[in-house]
Amino acid sequence: MMFAEAGSTLRLDAGFVDYAIIAIYFVFVLGIGVLARRGVSSSIDYFLSGRSLPAWVTGLAFISANLGAVEIMGMSANGAQYGMSTVHYFWIGAVPAMLFLGVVMMPFYYGSKVRSVPEFMLRRFGPGAHLVNAISFALAQVLIAGVNLYLLGSIVNVLLGWPLWVSVIVAAVIVLSYITLGGLSAAIYNEVLQFFVIVAALLPLTLIGLHKVGGWDGLRDKVTAGPGGARQLDSWPGNDLSGFSDNALSVVGIVFGLGFVLSFGYWTTNFVEVQRAMASEDLSAARRTPIIGAFPKMFIPFIVVVPGMIAAVLVPQIAAYKGGAASDDPNVKYNNALLYLMKDVLPNGILGVAIAGLLASFMAGMAANVSAFNTVFSYDLWQRYLRPDRPDGYYLRVGRLATLGATVIAVGTAFIASGYSNMMDYLQTLFSFFNAPLFATFILGMFWKRMTATAGWAGLVSGTLAAVTVFVLHETDVFHLSGQGSSFLAAGAAFLVDIVVSVAVSLATAPKPAEDLVGLVYSETPKAQLEEGAGVPWYRRAVPLAAVGLALVVALNVYFS
Repeated sequence: MMFAEAGSTLRLDAGFVDYAIIAIYFVFVLGIGVLARRGVSSSIDYFLSGRSLPAWVTGLAFISANLGAVEIMGMSANGAQYGMSTVHYFWIGAVPAMLFLGVVMMPFYYGSKVRSVPEFMLRRFGPGAHLVNAISFALAQVLIAGVNLYLLGSIVNVLLGWPLWVSVIVAAVIVLSYITLGGLSAAIYNEVLQFFVIVAALLPLTLIGLHKVGGWDGLRDKVTAGPGGARQLDSWPGNDLSGFSDNALSVVGIVFGLGFVLSFGYWTTNFVEVQRAMASEDLSAARRTPIIGAFPKMFIPFIVVVPGMIAAVLVPQIAAYKGGAASDDPNVKYNNALLYLMKDVLPNGILGVAIAGLLASFMAGMAANVSAFNTVFSYDLWQRYLRPDRPDGYYLRVGRLATLGATVIAVGTAFIASGYSNMMDYLQTLFSFFNAPLFATFILGMFWKRMTATAGWAGLVSGTLAAVTVFVLHETDVFHLSGQGSSFLAAGAAFLVDIVVSVAVSLATAPKPAEDLVGLVYSETPKAQLEEGAGVPWYRRAVPLAAVGLALVVALNVYFS
């Protein structure tokens, strides 16, 4: 499938000031890569920043790594299409799992001193599950990197008017440069910078957009009068998002499919995110990393989802598209709702900041995918199965070459991403394939010591096949769910099949001795290994911080229900 060229309706009218702001931003990005290179003397420095970073840095990087295509373009597209029910991806589909990761799972990851999530699978289940997980994770990362790269190239395309394939390659070279130079440290410090640039870009867009539609009351009136009506202003029961017409089934689908299986599967087992916490300076910082990230995560919907809703009522092209009108312009689709809004409401200067913010978000997302890929490829595939027992410098070179390879492959997978009107449809399908079964294997293996090595890989394979089966049945019209209901259903099927197969296989095979499960299974690990230690003030302890975060997210859910 070929990329669509940007038409005149989407060309951003950037001026000299806008280009100057963008140029300054890129100088900082590449400068951070050059500076980070000085601290890279070993593979651990390159892949895990030497495990030396403070919690506030890793916490902001943790959330910024997620502020890629999924968060910015995908969630604004969802906001334009489904309205306020999109907040479930944050308040149900992210924050609870992030808090759980910090409180329960990071002590196992960090305490075991593994270098990746697949390496944890190796220690718990052996080479079978490890190989399945490493291959599926590597594949997922180059596919998702393609999403970020496609959208990053789209911004360059509408800014400069270059053909999209040229824009994609240029964008890829920029990300490749600073990751190859400085490894994870370059990615993380750039992600901290990118977090503030993204907020500085999206907050003015939201405020100006609200002003244009007459404030929050004006937005409510216009959304109520448009397609979807008043139900798009309420987060529950979220029928448009889930695809279920029955309210009870919709709530169950969102809570179980999105809030439990997809969310916990993504946040607790996805090495892209966990890698940031693993780079922390100690266990306390590692536990607080996802919890610190959860606080800004709660409020991101107000500068991502709300602009999408504004675009659906303020931008004529998107409003007509939502109403079912056909368009000859291939750029008129939900994925571009944010770009159209920027074009229509932002003056020069602020437009430059907004463009820099979008570039920052896609580079953060792609850099996170690529830096996680090069770690898993180098340690879990190349070193483990192809070239073991080589000098450390050899694996450092392999990591840099893997970065190049992942970037080249991502250019190809960007063509796949270009075929979706709403990028979240594509991404949720990928998550149901790769993350849902992995979470089932992880959670069962971490809390049930009887689970065996054979069950580890058998559960992963069967769960993935279950999700693929649901996807094929939906695509061939055996059944149909609107919205992203099919992804929720596929995730639920993957989780349940994985659990059933894992239990059945475990009961028929021999488990590991209990002494081999210390640090890998909750019941066999001394409690002292799971806590920060005595004398740590409450605001630096995971459990009290998580309790505050949970109370806030419950309050948000209640208020906007």
